[in-house]
Amino acid sequence: METTSSSRVGVQPAEAPAAAQQDPQDPSVQPQDGASPVPVARRTVEGFLAADFPWYGLDGAFAGRRWLMQVGAAADGTVEHGSTGHGDEPSARGEIATGEKERFAVVVTVASNPLRRSADGTGVLEATSVSSAAWLAGSGLLAYSWPAQMDHALRSDWLDQQTEAAWELADDLGGEDWSTLSLPVDGEPTTFHYRESEFGWVLAGSTGSGVHLGAFGRGMSAYGIGFAAIEDLGTYE
Repeated sequence: METTSSSRVGVQPAEAPAAAQQDPQDPSVQPQDGASPVPVARRTVEGFLAADFPWYGLDGAFAGRRWLMQVGAAADGTVEHGSTGHGDEPSARGEIATGEKERFAVVVTVASNPLRRSADGTGVLEATSVSSAAWLAGSGLLAYSWPAQMDHALRSDWLDQQTEAAWELADDLGGEDWSTLSLPVDGEPTTFHYRESEFGWVLAGSTGSGVHLGAFGRGMSAYGIGFAAIEDLGTYE
């Protein structure tokens, strides 16, 4: 049986925060929704409810706005990952366009899958890992970033280059670009891989409940946050 070595999972671009997305470099990830005209909010909630793993967000110490983002699913419709937002809803141009500094944190939950089938059923993909969560978080931050001096026409090339760099960083969590940070997950101290850039911060780690966590943000300190399983999705818009 052929084995495809790739732990990449779907990217979450800023332009479509409520829809399941497909990463062209991972054929196992397919949009969960068909072409039926179902309202975006309803599709989003249903996607989260279809998962067989717990979703995570910031813990009760965060008192700001919360909202659901999107889920990513495999070819058979199985939900594999998704994101929840906290604080200001970010945009790609952010501070450049509005003059105001956005304050947000996005939490990415990735199901721990020891074996993932390829879309055509002929092989398997590498198991999801902390690197999968780091990749989603790093590419997610880039989707909401825009260098101040960059022309709109050049952003696509820049984003492709930086997204590839984010993947290489995610594949080398023991490298010098990463440090470690201990943050509470369900009240228990948990070690995360952490890095900062001019666009914000990214972190990734694993929980004791069978999922990997990634997170990215800007304007909010990563050192003061904590994570907890979401008991009621109704607390998210």
